[in-house]
Amino acid sequence: MTAHTEDPPPRRERLLDQTVVVIGGSAGIGLETAREARIEGADVLLVGRDADRLAAAAEEVGARRTAAFDAHDLDAVRGFFADLEQPVDHVMVTAGNPYYASLWDTDFGEAGRALQDHPLLMAGIARYGAPRVRPGGTLLFMGGTGGRHPSIGIGVTSAMTAALPALAASLAVEVAPVRVNLIAAGFVNTPLSARLLGDGLEERLDELRRTVPTGRVVEPEDVAALAVHIMTNPALTGATFDIDGGQQLVAAPPSQP
Repeated sequence: MTAHTEDPPPRRERLLDQTVVVIGGSAGIGLETAREARIEGADVLLVGRDADRLAAAAEEVGARRTAAFDAHDLDAVRGFFADLEQPVDHVMVTAGNPYYASLWDTDFGEAGRALQDHPLLMAGIARYGAPRVRPGGTLLFMGGTGGRHPSIGIGVTSAMTAALPALAASLAVEVAPVRVNLIAAGFVNTPLSARLLGDGLEERLDELRRTVPTGRVVEPEDVAALAVHIMTNPALTGATFDIDGGQQLVAAPPSQP
């Protein structure tokens, strides 16, 4: 007797007929989120600073359009959302780089910008973007877990990331019924991580594989899957979602890049 194997059910297009804006969408987590959103049926708008990189990314994932500007220029952010022809459903923001330096090597001008840029970006996206997001849609931001692990060289970024969950929760109250959530990522194997670590990348990857409970490094695709889940679950707002492979459960977790 031959066992009958049924075909797996077709994948649901959970974002069908919805529009997702990805700010910081030309590489890494943003690009993978755009790719996952397209698989789930969404139209995608990619935003970034480099027009050529955006064009290549848009062709790769089938994005409907692109817009090139610096997301930390809040006048440009306001203009982008004001010029949208129709409302959108979700806005994912991955723009921005961390600032790493020991106390003795800190450039206080750069440190000050690092401390304020990301919170102000979140506030600007909420102020100018939320009115263009359909009720029940999402503003989704990227943060980190560095604030929970004191270490030399990450103090400024740790302070900034520690503030973001409180800001996300407050914004969720202010812009409701648009939802606001934050993803707090540990180490993710992105081009940015490779650039920061240089020749030390493989050593860090091996260290993580040996020490984290999952035995694997978090990849951009993992974060993208979480992002789409948050977009498609209407009960989630004002929350921070950790994704680090269990790194925080380790007694002496590896530091950030």
